[in-house]
Amino acid sequence: MKTPEIPLNENFRLKALKEYSILDTLPEKEYDDITQLASQICGTSISTISLIDERRQWFKSKIGLEVDETIKEVSFCGHAIMEPDKIFTVKDSRLDKRFQNNPLVVGEPHVIFYTGVPLVSPEGFALGTLCVIDDQPKELNQKQLMALKALSNQVVSLFELRKSKMMLERLTNDLENRNKELEKFARVAAHDIKSPLNNISSLTEILLHQYSAELDDDGKMMMQMLDTSSQTLRELVDGILEHSKSDFILTENRRIFNLNKLVQQCIELLDNRKEYLFIIDFDESLIAVNKVALQQILLNLMSNAIKYNDKAQVQIKIDFAEDTNFYKFKIQDNGLGIDEKYQSKIFDIFEVVSNEDRFGKKGTGIGLSTVKKLVEGLGGTIVVNSVVGESTTIEFSIAKQDFL
Repeated sequence: MKTPEIPLNENFRLKALKEYSILDTLPEKEYDDITQLASQICGTSISTISLIDERRQWFKSKIGLEVDETIKEVSFCGHAIMEPDKIFTVKDSRLDKRFQNNPLVVGEPHVIFYTGVPLVSPEGFALGTLCVIDDQPKELNQKQLMALKALSNQVVSLFELRKSKMMLERLTNDLENRNKELEKFARVAAHDIKSPLNNISSLTEILLHQYSAELDDDGKMMMQMLDTSSQTLRELVDGILEHSKSDFILTENRRIFNLNKLVQQCIELLDNRKEYLFIIDFDESLIAVNKVALQQILLNLMSNAIKYNDKAQVQIKIDFAEDTNFYKFKIQDNGLGIDEKYQSKIFDIFEVVSNEDRFGKKGTGIGLSTVKKLVEGLGGTIVVNSVVGESTTIEFSIAKQDFL
């Protein structure tokens, strides 16, 4: 008996094998189907997917065999991997000096016939074999060999798919961890920035209240500018934080809920004094979407419809419809309107197209960018149509998916 030689590239070959993290894994149907098919095509009682590591041949899948592994020194597959580009065949091991007295030949499972096709990684490393075995002398025809080769390619494809899935899972975990770290950093940074801003606002308010008589008009104006600037910067920090959290919001699970109740909740948050006219132009509707993301979108758009409105009576109409693939929303106001030359820019981050809103404040240019990010993350689109001085209509959609 002759023991298998060690490939010249053994260290690299073993590294490539271990990158698949497949050794000692549980049986899987995809692999068992291949060994079953190989055995039937070749008319053999045994078929295996064998992988060779430092000390053994381990069977990822096996048909007609009881053991899970054998030592490398007695393996036929150890010989087969020495020539990755060739099919290794032993028609009758009893007549082959390399396998005479081999325990697998003289004892169970009595390997008399063996054909193994090396499982070769894309880098050219033979990881093991797809092999067929019988206890009688045998020879495969050309069609059987071609079929066996095709099946071996499928095994390698499954290996590659496994590796890609593991890489994707690692990348996903890394991204989630980085997002968590980034969110934590953003919260800490926001707190550290807002704390001194709050102190500035508080001190400004005290100075204006207690020392107003000692300040001339220019001094009072500068103090007011200081307070306004501090408040604007706080709002900018809050907006950036909300924008950074939008990816996290999209990971929330979808749920079934009453859309009318959600819209009413948004109205109550925005108009607790009942100052504005909201028109809900659709019947009671149950929908299945990411509720947190939709609420964020509606609050932002409805808030803008209030803020950028110069009419004595603010009027906001909310419409909803659906088709086979999408939920469709429409929010129309009777406000300032947006010049056509700016309509393509309003969803760009930090893009501000209005000097001041209804309350004399200037926007940050973050809210609508966040809305667009959420809508597109939910598989939809968003568009704006507006007439200056009359109205603005924003329509957006959310893709329907099977509710799990």
